[in-house]
Parts: sequence; C-alpha cells; structure tokens
Amino acid sequence: MIRRPPRSTPKPSSAASDVYKRQKLVKDNDGKIIEANQVSDKEAEDAFRTILSWLGEDPSREGLLETPKRVMKAYKEYFSGYKVDPNKILDKTFGDVDGYDDMVIQKNISIQSHCEHHMAPIIGKAHVAYIPKERVVGLSKLARVVEVFSKRLQTQERLTMQVAKTLMESLDAKGVAVTIDSTHQCMTMRGIKKEQASTVTNYYLGQFKEDLSYQNRYLRFISIAKD
Repeated sequence: MIRRPPRSTPKPSSAASDVYKRQKLVKDNDGKIIEANQVSDKEAEDAFRTILSWLGEDPSREGLLETPKRVMKAYKEYFSGYKVDPNKILDKTFGDVDGYDDMVIQKNISIQSHCEHHMAPIIGKAHVAYIPKERVVGLSKLARVVEVFSKRLQTQERLTMQVAKTLMESLDAKGVAVTIDSTHQCMTMRGIKKEQASTVTNYYLGQFKEDLSYQNRYLRFISIAKD
C-alpha cells in the first residue's frame, strides 16, 4: 500500500487575505454576532460605476461622472441605522410624571425604509404605544427608534417586531403596541404593479397582547383622524 503525503493547506491569496483583514465582528438585526466586510467608499463607488456600465450607460460621460459618489453618500443616509444602537436612545427616562400609568401613543411617524429583497423603497407611517411602569421616555425617542430600524434593509414584519421588542425591553414597559402601514415599491413599481396596495402589520406585547380592551382602545385612538 502506497502512502501519500498529506495535502498541505493552500495559503490564501493576497486578495483573500486583504478581505479577511477588513472583516470585523458586528451584530445583525437580530443581535447575533456576524462578520462584516469593511468596504471603503472608493470600493463602493467603483461598484456603482460597474452597475452603470451594466445598465448600458457610459459612466465617463459628464452627467454621470459624480453619480457613483452621490449614490454612495445617499446609501450612507438610507442605511445609517446600522451604525446606531437603538437601546442607547432609550437610556434617559423621566420619573416626574405624577404616577402616569396609562398608554402613551405616538401616531403617524413617517417611515422611509428599503426592502431587503429588491432594495426598493418602503414608504409609510408607524403608530407606537407603550404603557409605562414608573418612568416615561422623551417623545422624540419613540420616533428615533422607528427611524433607526427603518434605516436598514428590512421586511415590514421584522421592522414592526423590532421596534416593539426594543421599547418593551429597554423601557421595562407594561405593554407595547406597534402598527405600520406602508407601501412597498417592489410591488407597485415592478412585478405585479399594484399601485394602490398597502400593507398593515401589528405587534403587541404585555398588556396589549393579554387584554383586548387595551388593543381596542389603541386601535380606536390611532384611527381617529386629526382635524
């Protein structure tokens, strides 16, 4: 029987080594630790330039010379939520509220997000409610939590749940309710092209889930039109 020498493990190429060096550990939408590549602005611009060529355009013509840089900067804004910890937004709370313990509702929070399947815009509004135990949070913080999660690649179902769970855990609330009503351009501008279609999602925690009277009051309040 002829024994063959063990195969040596091939050394990674310099390109692969460079990619590995750019990797870091980050948390994804569900809090799990994942590895993410650190891509430079220049690399992102080159990628958008390639897409322009793929479309059949000439990236070197005058009107498109700065387009890759503009798109790169726009994407930084569209997806800025990856760089923000929503729990830290809710760190500061207030106890001087004379024992207020009924629901706090914030309606019509605008949402501009992008679906993770086609990277097409999701445009709509969110309604958020929570029942405090002893302390309340600044009203603007509710909208900021919605903003952070919406500035990521999303599904509407997950976005609704993430906002609700974050408020419930960070505020130690008695209950949380979140409703999102939005239009998905992945199905209004392409595919089935149903321009009037909208999607509504709800998620309830705590007293909102356990007691239908709280749900009914919440749904009635968010349905009241502003004069």
